[in-house]
Amino acid sequence: MKTTHEHITEQSEALKDADPREILHYALAEVDKIAISFSGAEDVVLIDLAQRAAKKLNKRLQVFTLDTGRLHSETYEFIEKVRQHYDIDLEILSPDAEKLQAFVKQKGLFSFFEDGHKECCGIRKIEPLRKKLVQLDGWITGQRRDQSPSTRSHADVIELDEAFGTEEKPLVKFNPLANWSSKQVWEYIRMFDVPYNTLHERGFISIGCQPCTRPVLPNQHEREGRWWWEEATIKECGLHIKQL
Repeated sequence: MKTTHEHITEQSEALKDADPREILHYALAEVDKIAISFSGAEDVVLIDLAQRAAKKLNKRLQVFTLDTGRLHSETYEFIEKVRQHYDIDLEILSPDAEKLQAFVKQKGLFSFFEDGHKECCGIRKIEPLRKKLVQLDGWITGQRRDQSPSTRSHADVIELDEAFGTEEKPLVKFNPLANWSSKQVWEYIRMFDVPYNTLHERGFISIGCQPCTRPVLPNQHEREGRWWWEEATIKECGLHIKQL
């Protein structure tokens, strides 16, 4: 697959209104070294859709998830349920033990309430993800435009990843669900009896680490349940924004 800005923009424009199945089929057919990022929430829809596309292409899915060490017990149970349900080789990425130990020793377990979540997320999420992505030419995410109006509203179905790719080694990022709403995701989950995290039944919508996630009230946006002590404009861990 060509990785010039012109080609990626052209392909994204051609598929901007396409069904996620078509986008996934294109991604799996065009990029050999590609994997799905599974966050342990409703991203399981990606796996369900991609597995169907992969079967048509006779291709084995590569799926990975980030274990920060601070996830809810329900999330760990859900990850295992998904692994068994889809019979996939689910790779679990963990933070560097020495860096994490030094960070916790210096700042404790809840420093993010005082100085923000970025440093903690950098060690627990960004660094393990970066190590994985350098092995790939493309990755597939469950990012949707309606998840965070301030940071994800312009997400394209196909884009060059400016956060983890470089000019020397471009990385193509696919967001097949970019145009879907939360309502569409849950209609799919119910229609096809897709496994989901039981925390959703208790008011959790956007699910991350246990200390940084809480249920939301009716009519609250899902991101209000994440890092609620910080400004709304910075409610990203860094997985989907360019690193400064």
